Amino acid sequence: MTTDVLNTPLGALDLLATMVAVVRPSGECLFANAKLEDTMGVSRRTLLRGNVLEWLSEVDTMRATLAAAASNIVATGRFEGQMRRSALGGTDTLPVHVIVTQTDRFDRLVVEFVEIEQQSRIDREERSIGLAQANKELLRNLAHEIKNPLGGIRGAAQLLAMEISSPELAEYTSVIIHEADRLQSLVDRLLAPHRRPRMVGDVNIHEVCERVRAVVQAEFPRGLQIVRDYDTSIPEFRADREQLIQALLNVVHNAAQALSTRIAAGDARIVLRTRVARQVTIGKQRFRLALELHVQDNGPGVPEEILDRIFHPLVSGREGGSGLGLTLAQTFVQQHQGTIACDSEPGRTVFMITIPLP
Repeated sequence: MTTDVLNTPLGALDLLATMVAVVRPSGECLFANAKLEDTMGVSRRTLLRGNVLEWLSEVDTMRATLAAAASNIVATGRFEGQMRRSALGGTDTLPVHVIVTQTDRFDRLVVEFVEIEQQSRIDREERSIGLAQANKELLRNLAHEIKNPLGGIRGAAQLLAMEISSPELAEYTSVIIHEADRLQSLVDRLLAPHRRPRMVGDVNIHEVCERVRAVVQAEFPRGLQIVRDYDTSIPEFRADREQLIQALLNVVHNAAQALSTRIAAGDARIVLRTRVARQVTIGKQRFRLALELHVQDNGPGVPEEILDRIFHPLVSGREGGSGLGLTLAQTFVQQHQGTIACDSEPGRTVFMITIPLP
């Protein structure tokens, strides 16, 4: 194999969004594309020393399908399987649809692995982007409709307060003014992401992570461990640094607040993990490279009844929460052509931010 795989006849397979390997009928790997390398979590060199039979739980099915294709019993064989991901010691599996296809050489077979969840994930992302856009327009219109009468209510309450001599009645006007100010603050937060112009510059994502880590660690100095798991090879990219800081801060701060019981026990843990993903589809666009930023905590998990709505405005799983932090985080990430998603179960919650890289 040549080092510059894109200059080989098989190099075009590196451009695919699905995992592809070229193997011998025995399963010996002759070529692995970039997507397979990325998903398995090991280098191409390591994959080329391995055997496709080692990658699946269904060893007998894979061996029989390879033999059938190599013997021309079938031109193409398909089955559902569980792929072992080497980077996780073989304990984590990925449901895949396996397709084994003949080539023009009897001793070469093409094996394609299609993530079963991949299409449903793309569909979810498209729905999420559309819903976020609809929510944004709704919130902007609602905020503008609330703002004008709110100013009138506050002004009238102030004038009324100047005419009232009774302390008991003055208390009522004070409540009106206080609540009007609270609603005005809420409206300002709803409109904030759309008012300020974006300040785009070169951003190092790990500087963003360190800034957020310092802020949250200062607020929770004891009982909370924030672990760095960085891929330092990730290049700088053009982005609004302050927006990314605010988006990540909202997510990490939410995680820290959800960990209150574990913080009291002294075993709360948040992991900030950065990786580069290849051939990523976001919405309907495909990008050659993307940043994957994961925020993982060992808290109680997101309540199941709100998990599908966690990025909706005013939805909160915490007593006294405004339900705007994750909505704003989603807005800022989407302004960078990215997506944010959540996977949660008791003891493990992961927020996954994906942003295209140049």
